[in-house]
Amino acid sequence: MKVDTVRAWKDPLYRASLSARERAALPAHPAGMLELNEEQLRGTAGGITTAAPCSVYTFHNLVACCPL
Repeated sequence: MKVDTVRAWKDPLYRASLSARERAALPAHPAGMLELNEEQLRGTAGGITTAAPCSVYTFHNLVACCPL
């Protein structure tokens, strides 16, 4: 069986269908692994880690964003 490397990188179902030997033979994805620490993760959302708080605007416009 010929392994389609790019498809194996992009398609998790196809990758799962490969044998352990075929998966081990795949070259590393060119984008590589990316791990962010806690500080970097906070910066990705501009420091927002929870839902935006309610404001006068949201209540006056009848948007149910917060429990009463």
